[in-house]
Amino acid sequence: MSLLDTRVPAVLLRTDRNPFHHGTLGAVRSLGRAGVEVHLVADSAGSPVHRSRYVHRMHAPPPPGASADEILAVLRRVAGQVGRPAVLIPLDDATAIAAGRLRDDLSPSYLLPAMPATLSERVADKAELAAVCASADVPHPLTLVPDTPRGAAEDARRLGLPLVAKWSRPWLLPAGSGLRSTQVVHTAQQARALHARTAEAGSPLLLQAFLPPGEDRDWFFHGYADRSGTVRAGGPGRKQLSWPRGAGLTAVGHWTPNAEVRTLAERVTGGLGYRGVFDLDFRRCGSTGRYHLLDFNPRPGAQFRLFADSAGLDVVRALHLDLTGRPLPDGQPVAGRSFVVENYAPFAALRTAPGGRELAWYARDDRVPGWAMWALWARHVSGRLRQRLGTAVPVPAPRPAPRAAAPSLTDNEKASS
Repeated sequence: MSLLDTRVPAVLLRTDRNPFHHGTLGAVRSLGRAGVEVHLVADSAGSPVHRSRYVHRMHAPPPPGASADEILAVLRRVAGQVGRPAVLIPLDDATAIAAGRLRDDLSPSYLLPAMPATLSERVADKAELAAVCASADVPHPLTLVPDTPRGAAEDARRLGLPLVAKWSRPWLLPAGSGLRSTQVVHTAQQARALHARTAEAGSPLLLQAFLPPGEDRDWFFHGYADRSGTVRAGGPGRKQLSWPRGAGLTAVGHWTPNAEVRTLAERVTGGLGYRGVFDLDFRRCGSTGRYHLLDFNPRPGAQFRLFADSAGLDVVRALHLDLTGRPLPDGQPVAGRSFVVENYAPFAALRTAPGGRELAWYARDDRVPGWAMWALWARHVSGRLRQRLGTAVPVPAPRPAPRAAAPSLTDNEKASS
């Protein structure tokens, strides 16, 4: 019998158009295997995610950059189709921020953690995060917010090069602009040119002291702060390989005990009164050894399934259990467990994993998304190569594969063991 209340469905919400967002598939599988009816509100027609046997129904999402009113209208339409209260799980910053602001309007159709309406927005805003860290006594890289392009060049020289440039609210970046949420800047002229695009970016440019990457320096912490504020599920992880290398998402990660990272995570979430799922990124300074908080994501991180403990609890299941009034089981951490994103680290996916491993795309009980990912990835890579060679041609969208029949509850429970 499932620990989760299978009478309460889950609605997963995402406006990000990335077809390779493996965190979405992780959430679908985690809840679907536990027997929960999963509704996916995302643009996944061209993504492997919609091929999963655990997706009960797809729903058309709001457009990228949608207003709060547009998101509310979509969620009300979905609620009418679902027909009963559901746990709402935003999977990107934009929808997490909107859900926080709309919590009162979404009740009673959706279950959401109780916290201040603007808190998700505050922690996701990279300019606000520096103040959050200062108030919680959590290390954060020295950050400057220049007023003008000339000021950006001067601040770059003051901080020292290279440095990190970030847009304060990356979820506002327009699609197709070529602007990246975070990048390493090597010259003062680069900083000046970036600042000149502030109006286009939609939020201020931040310049931040660069902490060089290195072995054992990139860490993350995933957790769920329950209704009492206690951090449950999740844990600290070490990033072994990133994509792009040195400054990207986790391609290979390991569940690694780290009492200092856990203490910092609990300190910042406790001081804020945060409730719900969170994903924190840390970098250890090579000279001082201190862990600096780089990012606070108010939603599940893409590699959250790394932290599935001995009781099968992860942060998404913890959210569903807590919001439906169910107790959270006390499982044990599975230290040494690894998580690998196959298309970013194919050789790591082939190596043995003595501590246990979860792949982002392939699963024995849900094989079609993994196959579809490789077909889509091959088209993606070949398209990029043609663009570089100046011979790009339109690439047809992948043809939908037949959906496998939904498994019985008994089969779900077997698959999750």
